[in-house]
Amino acid sequence: MTTEQIIPIDRMEQVIRLFGNFDENVRVIESQYRVKVICRGTEVKVAGDAEQVALAARAINGLLTLINKGEELSEQSVHYVISMVNEGGGEAEKLAAMCADCVCLTARGKPVKPKTLGQKKYVEAMRCATITLGVGPAGTGKTYLAVALAVAAFRAKEVSRIILTRPAVEAGEKLGFLPGDLQQKVDPYLRPLYDALFDMLGAESYQKQVERGCIEVAPLAYMRGRTLDDSFVILDEAQNTSVEQMKMFLTRLGANSRMVVTGDVTQTDLPGGKPSGLVNAVKVLKGIEGVSVVKFSEKDVVRHRLVQAIIKAYEKEEVRRNGKQGQSHHHG
Repeated sequence: MTTEQIIPIDRMEQVIRLFGNFDENVRVIESQYRVKVICRGTEVKVAGDAEQVALAARAINGLLTLINKGEELSEQSVHYVISMVNEGGGEAEKLAAMCADCVCLTARGKPVKPKTLGQKKYVEAMRCATITLGVGPAGTGKTYLAVALAVAAFRAKEVSRIILTRPAVEAGEKLGFLPGDLQQKVDPYLRPLYDALFDMLGAESYQKQVERGCIEVAPLAYMRGRTLDDSFVILDEAQNTSVEQMKMFLTRLGANSRMVVTGDVTQTDLPGGKPSGLVNAVKVLKGIEGVSVVKFSEKDVVRHRLVQAIIKAYEKEEVRRNGKQGQSHHHG
């Protein structure tokens, strides 16, 4: 049975943002719920099957919540709101709480906020726990949000240093074979960490803090034998640590410090099938007070939607390959 619902909107600019360039946001809702969305002045009319209209109207109200909180709508945010509606209930409140949580301002004054409920859980974990393990696919904002929290804690004088580190096993190159002095040797690995820091601090303030020794970006090997006091420490790409390296890192924890360990357990570059320190740590540390493990799914990917599809396609292929390997062993 066909029905229609009218959604009144306060200001024309909100309608314009809701519809998006070439009405792209509303097109997604129309195709998802097989409804028609029409704009008449500051009224939006949704027509179609009664049940679908109710869902579409909830999705539109969810998007209006984001717009009213000053968020820019993207294809990703539209799909995210739709997935929340389809999972049932309370999306407007959840979205409002999510947008209200400003983690930190970038150097340009842009607020950094969680964009999914998974990210919100991660931000809350990093605020409360001493050690947080953020595990999930690429593009879920694990590193970026951790750096944002580190900068927020540093600005609020909760810690006096930020230490960012990654294991250097990228693409199987040993550090010794790379040309140039150490800084240049390390740079390609650590680039994503610098990028996030530049974003938050701006180049000038970043340079000043590095010279003062308040910010350090270094490969994991340089953490050996040190105790990291009064610091916010981030270990990124932790799936590429060995079990020994991970234990070495976690036991560096000093007084008044917080640690965030991030990684994607599906993407290890460790040689010869060595077990990943991250996979191991998630098992070993489960249930220890002060440790929080947050798992992201592809729903939390905040890059382009195509990225989600690509991640899923690779995961499927991986499962297929592993299945095949299992079979070939039996014949052998």
